[in-house]
Amino acid sequence: MRRLKNIFRLGVKELYSLKRDLVLLILIGWAFSAGIYVAAVGRSADLHNTSIAIVDEDRSQLSARILQAFLPPDFKEPEIISFRDIDAGLDTRKYSFVLVIPARFEADLRAGLQPQIQVNIDATTIMQAGTGANFIANVLTQEIRRFSAERGETTSQPLNLVTRYAFNPNLDGMWFGSVMEIINNVTMLTIILTGAAVIREREHGTLEHLLVMPLSPFEIMMAKVWANGFVIIIAVAFSLWIVVEQLLAVPIAGSVPLFLAGATLYLFFASALGILLATVTRSMPQFALLFILIILPMMLLSGAQTPLESQPVLLQSFMRLVPSTQFVSFAQAILYRGAGFDIVWPQFLAVTVVGIALFAFAALRFRRSIATSK
Repeated sequence: MRRLKNIFRLGVKELYSLKRDLVLLILIGWAFSAGIYVAAVGRSADLHNTSIAIVDEDRSQLSARILQAFLPPDFKEPEIISFRDIDAGLDTRKYSFVLVIPARFEADLRAGLQPQIQVNIDATTIMQAGTGANFIANVLTQEIRRFSAERGETTSQPLNLVTRYAFNPNLDGMWFGSVMEIINNVTMLTIILTGAAVIREREHGTLEHLLVMPLSPFEIMMAKVWANGFVIIIAVAFSLWIVVEQLLAVPIAGSVPLFLAGATLYLFFASALGILLATVTRSMPQFALLFILIILPMMLLSGAQTPLESQPVLLQSFMRLVPSTQFVSFAQAILYRGAGFDIVWPQFLAVTVVGIALFAFAALRFRRSIATSK
């Protein structure tokens, strides 16, 4: 009971210290409010008011229907241009896409031939280029099929492919971006807060005050873990319920309390990592440089940005041992697909085991740093 009281009181002290740190408070507030909104809306790869032009050399009923098929808000109203204006329009980024419908396109199609439509794309915006190319191909296919069906004509199709998108039927990038930004911010902010708390003790000289008290390194570490973890969990709950569900209107399929329980287990690992980095460095600039070297590979390779399956097999095997990968896995399963505890318990267990091992190693390093301070 004495140890629990010490851990609780030291944690309250951490909360008071954080309350007086205006920079960290602003960082936390931004990261879980406006930062989530900006990441979801501003960095979306979806088509929105995309500029498109059409060179219509056919001037037929079908080409007119194709022209009318590109509607807002995905595209701006298509502009009719001549063939000689294509290069200038793409070079000046006036148009992102330019379609060239050749002469006799409709006549050749009705004659059973296979006429081609040329699509010119400004691929300097690579994500929009890939999305737009697929979108345009689908629009052209649908319009040609409808045109042929209205005239009782059939186009030879080896199969009728029906695609159904699960969990995100409209392929809205905002649904993915907002939740993934929260997941990334959990890792970053937890490491920063706990690491900064240890370095702040050393720089302000309060670590020596703690050393003369009847406190163990374990109690000092646990106090920093629960205090900073408590702040992060409150911020995550606010961000999910207010920013994501209310402001952005993104539906959460699974149980938010289950996700917060898993996030609490993950915070144990992230806090231990922050303390470990703080024992290696001696100042905030050193901590920041080491933090960048650690956090960037964790975020890029954890599956939050790119699929884990697209990585080399050896790298996949290594990253599956990293708790950040397990955190992303069960977070997506719970929040996107509505998974229950019976599905995500292996990830919960993996995060817990690695977190305890890292905490033990960080405690050893912290004890040695305290001995050096003495």
